[in-house]
Amino acid sequence: MSLIKRQIPNFITLLNLLSGCVATVLAVQGELSTATLFVALGIFFDFFDGLAARALKVKSDLGLQLDSLADMVTSGLVPGIVMCQLISRSIDSSTEFNLLTSQSNWMVYIGFIITLGSAYRLAKFNIDERQTDSFIGLPTPANALLILSLGLILDFHPESFITSWIDHTYLLILISVISVFLLNAELKLFALKFKNLTFSENWFRYFIVMFSIAALVLFKFVAIPVIIVVYILLSIGLQAKS
Repeated sequence: MSLIKRQIPNFITLLNLLSGCVATVLAVQGELSTATLFVALGIFFDFFDGLAARALKVKSDLGLQLDSLADMVTSGLVPGIVMCQLISRSIDSSTEFNLLTSQSNWMVYIGFIITLGSAYRLAKFNIDERQTDSFIGLPTPANALLILSLGLILDFHPESFITSWIDHTYLLILISVISVFLLNAELKLFALKFKNLTFSENWFRYFIVMFSIAALVLFKFVAIPVIIVVYILLSIGLQAKS
């Protein structure tokens, strides 16, 4: 029974990896919206594997490494492929990027710097003892949502004011570079884990949760990059205040 209990968080982590594998195939095929759905599912499993490990008191080094490997696919490889797709579309809207052919413009592969930056960030996280109660740099799941939200905005909000900005090749490349910077910058960002429900100690967490809900209801997918920017700015503000 003890052996089964120890493997429950690892099983949840493997569900994250499975979601990432499915999302990878879908992203290569150009099914960006469905790929995003599976990435969101993977992030859901990523949240609950740690929760299960803490609740069952079975945290382990194996679980830590497995979690990073799963995140590398779900939150590292997939957003890189999605950015390649977006850059390809911005170059020629009549074609889609295909990993299996060599006919794409070389510029589309710049999107993979997000994957490289994610790998470096995950490796640093595993050996950085400072990231127990907060993050140093943008977590890979948040970065993945940021990148994947761009495809959702293009697909579901074509008339949005932000669409005309993100449908340009060089701006997408710039976003990719900024993404890598945010992943690995020495920015202290607060975690959303509640150690208690006291408002005075968690007001910024309550704020970001309520703001996110309200923004998603009002602006739908357009709200995702705005939420992440607000999260980063609020974290920087709290760090400066302290």
